[in-house]
Amino acid sequence: MKMGKTTPILRIFDESKAREFYVDFLGFQVDWEHRFAAGMPLYLQVSRGSCVLHLSEHHGDACPGAAMRIETDSLDALHQELEQKDYGFARPAIEVMPWDSRDMSVRDPFGNRLTFTDAVG
Repeated sequence: MKMGKTTPILRIFDESKAREFYVDFLGFQVDWEHRFAAGMPLYLQVSRGSCVLHLSEHHGDACPGAAMRIETDSLDALHQELEQKDYGFARPAIEVMPWDSRDMSVRDPFGNRLTFTDAVG
């Protein structure tokens, strides 16, 4: 049996805040977006490298406050990149964890926690 990649769905409440955080701050790109009609909730895909996330304003898609771990082989470079950004709502730091990984956690404006880690496996 083979299983494919996982694509988390994160709940968002404000399109401009989501774009400011995920695109402007974290450096993701918008791959596509969908609304059933004007004024309806937004559903979009953002990605950076092979990390793909779905962001949804739809009520039943996800609950705020999710947590995820995203592996990276360039944690120091990502940290340095984020430190250079003029984003007033987050200044993440790298922490050495008791299980010997180095992690950098940041919360989006909707309470979802993204932890970037150099842990392998």
